[in-house]
Amino acid sequence: MSSRSQAPAPGPRVVFDDRVHSASIGTLATAFCVGGLLTLLAFETLRASRNGRLAGPADGAPLMRAPLQVVAPVDLHRYVGLWHEQARMPNRFEKRCAGPATAEYALLEDGTLEVRNRCILPDGGFDESVGVARTAPVAGQPGAGRLEVCFAPAWLRWLPAAWGDYWILKLDRDYQVALVGTPDRRYLWVLSRVPRLDDATLEAELAYAGSLGFDVAQVERTGR
Repeated sequence: MSSRSQAPAPGPRVVFDDRVHSASIGTLATAFCVGGLLTLLAFETLRASRNGRLAGPADGAPLMRAPLQVVAPVDLHRYVGLWHEQARMPNRFEKRCAGPATAEYALLEDGTLEVRNRCILPDGGFDESVGVARTAPVAGQPGAGRLEVCFAPAWLRWLPAAWGDYWILKLDRDYQVALVGTPDRRYLWVLSRVPRLDDATLEAELAYAGSLGFDVAQVERTGR
């Protein structure tokens, strides 16, 4: 009888299947991503509920709002001239303004408008910006009060981003009071031909703006 021990019998050979391994990794990655998204969604929902409201648009506006309508037609020959700002929603363009602000429009030969905005600064000086405005056609509404304004240099005016919306939302028949805003409802101005508009008329303009979905609680009364 031999004293040498016998080697153990070999076990089953493990076969590496690359397709199965890749599929497993893909499944784990998908589960990780989905789990992460669900966790993030749950966190945002919890945070919103703690604030006493459900998650919604960043500006807190209703989920559905009707598109703004502009005055039509607008006679630009009557609209040009000097306007005094009576109220506005805060904006970066007039952040330095500390006193009365005006906007003056002049019709140019090519059909565009020269725009000259001016306001008083805290030191008693004034800040002035000169730009140009052009009409933006509205289907079925010839002469609609939908304009675009640009204060960039002439060589940059080919860029769409250089132009901002200027929509005439309300205008009395005598062209004495105008309500101007932007379709995203971030900007709003009440303009008047007189330096100071009476309180009743100003409140009526702001009430109308509120009915259009503007957050009039943010409005600054600048013509007072």
